[in-house]
Amino acid sequence: MRSFFDEILKYNWEEECGSIYAKRAVHVEEALGKEKRTLEDFKALVSPAASGFLEPMAKLSKKLTQKRFGKTIQLYLPLYLSNECTNFCVYCGFNHNNKINRLTLNEEMVLKEVEAIKDMGYEHLLLVTGEHSRKCGVDFLARMIELVKPWFSQISVEVAPMDQDEYERLLKSGLNTVYIYQETYHSANYGLYHPKGKKANFRYRLETPDRLGKAGVHRVGLGCLLGLEDWRTDSYFTALHLNYLERNYWKTKYSISFPRLRPHAGSFQPNFIVTDRDLAQLIFAYRIFDEEVEISLSTREKPSFRDNMLKLGVTSMSAGSKTEPGGYALNTRALEQFTVSDNRTAAEIEAKIKQFGYEAVWKDWDACLQE
Repeated sequence: MRSFFDEILKYNWEEECGSIYAKRAVHVEEALGKEKRTLEDFKALVSPAASGFLEPMAKLSKKLTQKRFGKTIQLYLPLYLSNECTNFCVYCGFNHNNKINRLTLNEEMVLKEVEAIKDMGYEHLLLVTGEHSRKCGVDFLARMIELVKPWFSQISVEVAPMDQDEYERLLKSGLNTVYIYQETYHSANYGLYHPKGKKANFRYRLETPDRLGKAGVHRVGLGCLLGLEDWRTDSYFTALHLNYLERNYWKTKYSISFPRLRPHAGSFQPNFIVTDRDLAQLIFAYRIFDEEVEISLSTREKPSFRDNMLKLGVTSMSAGSKTEPGGYALNTRALEQFTVSDNRTAAEIEAKIKQFGYEAVWKDWDACLQE
């Protein structure tokens, strides 16, 4: 059975990178003038040549977003169930080598966290774990989804990649969405960042969205870790992946996230700096390229940037996030995965959304109607 792995073999990283940097202003203008954009247009929109077109890109991104999604921002919250991990990712605070306080929440602890989260008003919950198949594998996740499902209208996960039958089991437990980030599509350098552990298997991780599509998962979230490799090229391969999935698993919806490297336990520093201006260009490029894709922005980003982007292309945001197990109701002192930059409460974010004339959406009605 063919997969995106077979598709990506047709492309060469260096050649695609050179193609992006060869784009000129005329290519950007052509992309902006079209009704429907191609992957070549996406190259132009993320190229250095497009940096002088941010204002018209922002206006078009805003127009296309309101056309498809209206003036709404969906709010979600991550609940970290465990920071146990068997991988050795050089950029992550959960790295197995790091001597940190490890914790996996039990059912009683999770319910205390749920109580605190419900007090904030959330209906959309994202369950997050480190990648530890024994301590937080499919049995653990199925039990936790069933435990929290009565409290929320939508359950998402950001966990270790699994087999198709395991995803099918989680769907029966109440799973709606899976976020899976390739981190980088640069296959030659992938091993430098993932030297050991299950995550070191580039192909297995790359084919995860294929397994999700075959399993019938309602929504799949994609993204690359901005800062590992050239962000323009990695984002092009992410767009290539998105395009492939939309053609092959058209019943599934898709979202794009933009994790930028943040301070963590360890000394790894980004190889490529991604500025706020760069990230804004990237968000506009994705919206102009794909009017249907949902675009999410987490509390990794500072308040002023998130406030600007909620009007210009973003469709969902987290607010009041804690990135350590037990962060909402328990004084666990477990290590957080990354440092939160936007520390505003959910109520403060909702007030800001309303101030801009937008509506904060706490419930995913589309998922409810489908069920």
